[in-house]
Amino acid sequence: MAQTRRKRQTKHRGNAAGVVESRGRTGRKPTAAEKSGDARALAKEREALLDKRDRPPTWRGAFVKSMFATIVMLLIVILVLHQSNQAIGLFPIVLAGYTAVSYYTDRWAFRRRQRRKADQGGGGKAAAR
Repeated sequence: MAQTRRKRQTKHRGNAAGVVESRGRTGRKPTAAEKSGDARALAKEREALLDKRDRPPTWRGAFVKSMFATIVMLLIVILVLHQSNQAIGLFPIVLAGYTAVSYYTDRWAFRRRQRRKADQGGGGKAAAR
């Protein structure tokens, strides 16, 4: 016959007196907005986290993107052209070039987005010009 009630997912651990103590929070620490219960602050915090396009570009982010692109290019050159010595020799040069191009492209897109947001908002430096 099937059981009529669900089994416990985790084991309750009692102490010597027989009292069962709860484990408490095991995930990440709550932010200040989550602790206070302020709905507006929590919504604003979530909105800020959602849109990564509003963060200014960094050299580190550009380096990571260009590392992936350079590795893909390196593999293609090695597999298709069978010139591994030349490809490995050009790797640092191509990586530096891709990093610079990636950073400046991201910066251009970021500034363009910020200008458009300022124009739509009606307030701010760009709208006053």
